[in-house]
Amino acid sequence: MPPRRHLQYTPESIDHQLQQIHLLDSSSSSENLEQLGPIIKQIHASKQQEVYLRNLQALVESKDSEIESICTENYQEFISSVSTLFTVKSYTTSLREKIATLDESVALLGKGLVAKKRALLQSKKTAGNLDEAVDTLQACLKLLDVVDRIGDMIREGRFWSALRSLEDIQATPLNALSQTPLYQHILSSLPSLRTQVQDAVTASMKQWLLEIRNITGTVGKAAIEAMDARTRKWRTRREKDPMLRLSRVGSAVEMVTNERSDVNVMSCDTVKVDFQPLYQCIHIYASLESLDELRSSYQADRKAQSDLILPLTLPLASLPDVVQEICGFFIIESHVLETTSGFRSEQEIEELWDVVVARLTCAVRSALTEEKDPDSFLRVKECLISFVMTLESYSYSTQPLHTLMLALFEKFADQLESQCGQKLEEVVLEDDYLAVQASTANELESMLDEVWLTSSDYGALAKRNTPLYLPWSQSFHLCCRHIRIFIQRFYHFVDGVSQHHGNIDDLLSRYLDKLLSNHIGGSISKRLASTSALSQIAQVVTNLELFEKACPGLTRYPTSLRQLVLRDSKLLLPDLFSHRTTQLVRLPSSPFSEAFVKARNRITALITSKLDDFFDLSEYAWTPQTREGTPSMYLYELMNWLTTVVDSLVIKESYKDEAYKAAVGYIAESLMNFMIGPMVSVMNENAIANIATDITFLEGEITRIGREHLNSTFAELRAMAELVLQDKVQEYLNPQTRQTLYGDIKPRRLQALLEKLVKYAASRRDNISREQGEKRRKEAEAVGRLV
Repeated sequence: MPPRRHLQYTPESIDHQLQQIHLLDSSSSSENLEQLGPIIKQIHASKQQEVYLRNLQALVESKDSEIESICTENYQEFISSVSTLFTVKSYTTSLREKIATLDESVALLGKGLVAKKRALLQSKKTAGNLDEAVDTLQACLKLLDVVDRIGDMIREGRFWSALRSLEDIQATPLNALSQTPLYQHILSSLPSLRTQVQDAVTASMKQWLLEIRNITGTVGKAAIEAMDARTRKWRTRREKDPMLRLSRVGSAVEMVTNERSDVNVMSCDTVKVDFQPLYQCIHIYASLESLDELRSSYQADRKAQSDLILPLTLPLASLPDVVQEICGFFIIESHVLETTSGFRSEQEIEELWDVVVARLTCAVRSALTEEKDPDSFLRVKECLISFVMTLESYSYSTQPLHTLMLALFEKFADQLESQCGQKLEEVVLEDDYLAVQASTANELESMLDEVWLTSSDYGALAKRNTPLYLPWSQSFHLCCRHIRIFIQRFYHFVDGVSQHHGNIDDLLSRYLDKLLSNHIGGSISKRLASTSALSQIAQVVTNLELFEKACPGLTRYPTSLRQLVLRDSKLLLPDLFSHRTTQLVRLPSSPFSEAFVKARNRITALITSKLDDFFDLSEYAWTPQTREGTPSMYLYELMNWLTTVVDSLVIKESYKDEAYKAAVGYIAESLMNFMIGPMVSVMNENAIANIATDITFLEGEITRIGREHLNSTFAELRAMAELVLQDKVQEYLNPQTRQTLYGDIKPRRLQALLEKLVKYAASRRDNISREQGEKRRKEAEAVGRLV
């Protein structure tokens, strides 16, 4: 290993190193001694400490020589500068002494001035404190005055000003006043003052609620009267303009045509509603951030007031006042909803409305539960329809009220039908069934206008001179009058009801069917049972015939009446009649068919009853020894009575012919009963011959009166008499002959007649009679086998 080479340190290298670490650099302001570490470490590592120290000492000596040389060169200048400095020092000392002297003199003069200044400052401080105290007292007085005026404002009703004053107090800027106990006390009393304002404005609103409760009915009355006036105005305009005829009050056409409302129900001649207390209360509560509390309180108060409108039991006489109060109540609520923002909600008002309408509906239904007078239902409907129209204009839902009116209409129609039916029954049962006389032309015209006739009948009667007897009795035109009134009142109730029965004409048809069939037809049937005069029954038949003819006119009458409703309706609704203007009321084909049958049967019963009286006087000899050459005397009286009575009846020829047919049939049946009935047990051929003579007489009389077609009624009777008298029973036993010649004769009846002849023969003692009787017995047995 080569030997380590030792570093060589010279004064120049040491000077260079020291300059690098800024130890000998005059331009450097710091000494970086940390850089000596590497140099010293290197010296120790090379073990040249002695050499380095020697060279360093040589460097120091060199530097000292340089310093000494520099000082020697500038010494004289230094001495001169020191002399100059001593001279300046002496002058400075002299000036210091002068300044000290002057300072002492100034100090003596300033001590008095300072004392005076201190006294002045103290005076100014005291004066400032006094001014501040005065200002504070004045501010307190102003504050107390404001507080006092707040109480006056509350008493005067200037609640908003009082509230603003409280806000001004709270917003007072920070100053000396804000640090006073009085101000702090007033600040602590502000919530109490706000409560006083709130209580006062609440009391004002409560008083306002009491006042509007007292004038609610007046508001509702004014609104309903305004709606009635609007309706009359629209009706007049509609009559002038046919294009508006199908538009009702409240429709889009009416509202566009009549854009301006002339009446403000909140401020008119009869009532003036001031909403300022409510608005003021709302504003105060909103400022106090307590509006929800006011909403709840107001809703509760209005709920209580709405509950007080309807009494527990509603008399019908007070219904107009009640609906006026309800109307006014909800008109005010609608106005509050429109004029306030966020205070009232539609849901809250609808809740009140639903409750009140439900209670009103129940009260009206309860009040009419036992009501029998249709006029009461009509008055209730008239009251409700104006109420409904008014509140519909304020956008309230009136569906429950329409449902109520529909229910009332059904009850009204039932009661009206019952009332009209009772009148019709009274008219029918109390009628004397004599032709009515029209004494004057006016009386005739009045009667013709009340009844329904065909055009030909009406024209014929209208041309005749008075006095004259009309073809009907009093009950006919009185029934027509009552039915007209019934229809008019029926449609009168429907007028104005927007939601009506599904088919008004069908409903009316059912009621008219009941009136015609049950009340008129049924009452006529009852009256027939107690009437024994044929002339009266004939008049009943005539009336029934006129009723039948009146039915087409009756079905057309509602159509003409609807045209009047279209012209005069209070609330013309397109869906009420317009789509049924061509539809007629439909009635059963013959509502009086049962009464017709009973009337004709009654005529027949009375005639047959009288015929029974004649037959009771017949005094036939059933086993005569000879035959009579002339008919029985009672038949003359019978036919005279029959023709006189039937021909005198003022009825149609068909009905007369029917009466003759029934009478002839009864006569034939009575004679048949003589021949085969149990009343006569024994009979001989002479009696049969006498009956045949009577039959011939009757046929002749019937032919004489022009009703020969009725002679066929005696066909069986005559054929049976001829069969026995001509002794042709054996021919009858031949099926072909019986079918051809004797088809009218019934075997059982012929057998009964033959048995009576057998009994007669058995009572005889001669052989001929006995042989004849035996023959008849065998014939009877043979005929009996044909049964």
